[in-house]
This record gives sequence, structure tokens and C-alpha cells, in this order.
Amino acid sequence: MLVRLIGLMVLLTVFLAACGGSEPYHETFDSPGNWSTDNDSEVRGEVSNGVYEFEIKSDDLTTWTTAGQEFSDGWYEVEATQIGGPDNNLFGLLFRVDNETDNFYSFQISGDGYAWIGRYENGGNTAATPIIGDWWFESAAIKQGAGLTNRLKVRAEAGNLIFYVNDQEVGRITDNSFTKGDIGLIAGSLGQGGVLVQFDNFKVTPLGE
Repeated sequence: MLVRLIGLMVLLTVFLAACGGSEPYHETFDSPGNWSTDNDSEVRGEVSNGVYEFEIKSDDLTTWTTAGQEFSDGWYEVEATQIGGPDNNLFGLLFRVDNETDNFYSFQISGDGYAWIGRYENGGNTAATPIIGDWWFESAAIKQGAGLTNRLKVRAEAGNLIFYVNDQEVGRITDNSFTKGDIGLIAGSLGQGGVLVQFDNFKVTPLGE
């Protein structure tokens, strides 16, 4: 079951059995694996045809899924493609996710060329706090609109975090709030529903490899 956030209220929770992961990880989404899925009147999230696809049907809805893994330091990266729907949206990756508290770091972009980098605490029910910029910030590194793939990448070494879009740095920060945890994907509508995004090739590479 996916986790969903409307405004500041968490509607659903997710349970996944975490497992350790110190080796390189590469998810091609050729099979469902441990990724949570769902399909109802508000959102569809599923592994299909070699990608993880999110369809956000409702207005002002954010949802995410996690993999049931655990990592700490390393390179985190994923390919993200907006397939359709309004450009006023959000999609990206999560890392150092605590599935019990729903605390995590989130790196999001939008189809109209903005980025949001920050922390969620209690799934955003307590706080969604930007750690770079005041909130969303514009970035020329982002390929805008449907049909274009953006590669999001994070270098995490202890509290030193560096964020990239298409190999261009878009921000760096030292933040020691979360040290390890699961990985995930996030998507949402920032107004009108109908957002459709796909993810592929989620990789975690230990530093030095």
C-alpha cells in the first residue's frame, strides 16, 4: 500500500520489511520486487513494462513508495520522466527513509523546471522543511515538460549532501538529521490531478566504487 499526503494529513501507512544493503544496488523494475503498489480512485502506482509508474489522479495529492532496503552513505540516483499531465507537479527520489516514523530526505523536481530539496518528518504531517532554498527554486538543469528524462543524483557522505540534476549540481548542504534508511520514489499533483510519471534505473553505489 502506498503512502499518501493531502495537505498535512497522512491518509495511509505502509509496512515493509527492511533489509540491509551495503552492496551496490540497481533496480531496473523488470519485476515488482518489494516496491509497494496500489490502484484506486486517487492514485495508481505499479511496476509495469520495466518502469515504476505513478498516476496521480486526485488534485493536491502527494504519494510515495519505498523499496524495503537500507543504505547510509553513497551515490543515489534515478531516471525520472514525466509522461503526461500538468507540468505543475512533483516527482523525485527519497533516501534515508525511516518507515516507522516516515522521516526522510526528499529530492523533487517539477515539470515546469523547479526543484525542492528537504526533510519530511512524520511523512510531512509534522513538517516538510526545505534544506536548500526557501521552498521551490528554479533550475536550468531540469528538462521541462512531458517526454523528457531527468536524472536525479545525490552524493551522501555522513551529513554532507550534494544534489545533481542531469550531472549539474543544484545544491549542497550539511545536515545530520537522518543517517540511514530506505530508498523511495515520490510523485504528486500541486493542483490539478492527472500527473503521470515513470521511474527507471534506481541505483545506490557505495562511495569509493
